[in-house]
Amino acid sequence: MRKFLTVGLAVFVGIVSTLTYQLVKSNSRDNRSPSPSGSALVPEGEGLDGYYSQQLEWSGCNGDFECTTFNVPIDYANPANGALQISVIRKPASGSSLGSLILNPGGPGGSGIEYTSYADYVVSDTLRENFDIVGFDPRGVGQSTPVECLSDEQTDEYIKLDGSPDNQTEIDQAQAMSELFAKSCATNSPDIYKFLDTVSATKDIDILRALLGDEKLNWLGKSYGTFLGATYADLFPDRVGRMLLDGAIDPTLSNEQLSYGQALGFELALERFVDDCATRSDCPLSASGEAGVSEISNLLIELDANPVTLDDGRIFSQAMGTLGVLGSLYDKVNGWPELRTNLSQALAGDFSGLATSVDFYTGRQSDGSFKDNSNDAINAVNCLDRPDRATTAKTEALASEWEKVAPNFGAYLAWSNLSCTYWQTEATGSPKKIIAPGTPTILVVGTVNDPATPYQWAQALASQLSKGVLLTLDGDGHTAYYQGSNCIDEVVDAYFLTGEAEPGIICTDGP
Repeated sequence: MRKFLTVGLAVFVGIVSTLTYQLVKSNSRDNRSPSPSGSALVPEGEGLDGYYSQQLEWSGCNGDFECTTFNVPIDYANPANGALQISVIRKPASGSSLGSLILNPGGPGGSGIEYTSYADYVVSDTLRENFDIVGFDPRGVGQSTPVECLSDEQTDEYIKLDGSPDNQTEIDQAQAMSELFAKSCATNSPDIYKFLDTVSATKDIDILRALLGDEKLNWLGKSYGTFLGATYADLFPDRVGRMLLDGAIDPTLSNEQLSYGQALGFELALERFVDDCATRSDCPLSASGEAGVSEISNLLIELDANPVTLDDGRIFSQAMGTLGVLGSLYDKVNGWPELRTNLSQALAGDFSGLATSVDFYTGRQSDGSFKDNSNDAINAVNCLDRPDRATTAKTEALASEWEKVAPNFGAYLAWSNLSCTYWQTEATGSPKKIIAPGTPTILVVGTVNDPATPYQWAQALASQLSKGVLLTLDGDGHTAYYQGSNCIDEVVDAYFLTGEAEPGIICTDGP
């Protein structure tokens, strides 16, 4: 649910309502320490039988929630060769339960534990009455056995590193940091860094489904969670129940293509923000349209030439300024007003607001530590899921090309995949169509002006799936369910209760 937007970290995470988002960012809901790499026990039994035969032992947590853990194979090809621990949280249905509804907020690297802890703000009363709401931290993430890569200090350097290097020194720095990132994951998590791919995480989900006692998987996935859900449907079509894929990723695209789509999406969102800003009394920009966008562009260009020193001694760079702007574009209702305030301060020489936003989006706490490992996990998953490995020279060429059509975000996102170039093991996945024959209806939701998962991706996924139905929100922001559109919420809730959804519905009452 956080937006992971540093150099080398693509932008695939979902977002919830702003109240939920603020709560999640300001509170650590469960301080249990996850098991270190490889320490979980392999259950007794042949092959996967022991894993599917585990018994969940629930205990009360977080008020009216229940928490538990279960184990999964590190390597599904060799299930006896070590296990990972997966942490789970559940809020029992307030009424008669129809079974479990498993949530995933996106990422890769988003915590389903945190997301589900605020179930009152991320799913409707209807769903909370009729389903046990379940969340989990995927393998490598958060309270499950985590991947560990950079130290807090190194992560700070990674975040501020020039996102659009324009001389050889800056290019060498980007290359060196990307190489350090990749090597650190292999060095600090040698047992697991090769096994954090989406297919393995999907197989973990099937074990969880079985341990919960559900014959079919009911799934609500946002952003990257749509890729998890679609992959599950591809692997286990006969075990799909009701599946919502909101803010969809097109599984046929490479990392390069995904980043390019996002560069265009965020550029469009910036233009729409500027036009909207011109209608607001607190808008700090002197013009709308291209002139207003240029004011923001010039602010970032000046940061590139002259980074500023914050009160805490940190250097605030162009990359951080880009991140502070980009992150607020996810959410029109609250992110856009926040951006107006932050830009007003920045244009007057005060970058504290943008810096606070950067810390917010990356999970950096006031003591300089990071509240979880999400900044590590996103690369660990993406580099295994897709095999494209652009050289530094090709990345430089892409950045130059993308900058022509997305002058504020093109170079930043072109350089975002460089860490995968130095990943210490080959990818295990590759882009492909997901058809998933044999499933019931799968509901795919797309927002027309979604900056992080462009609407075309939702159209593509819905058309690929054999039983895909597209639901459209004609509005702004990343993802649509429970984001302010009664129309979307009513269609989604009815779908989870009946399993049916009419094709071609377009909702116009959202942000």
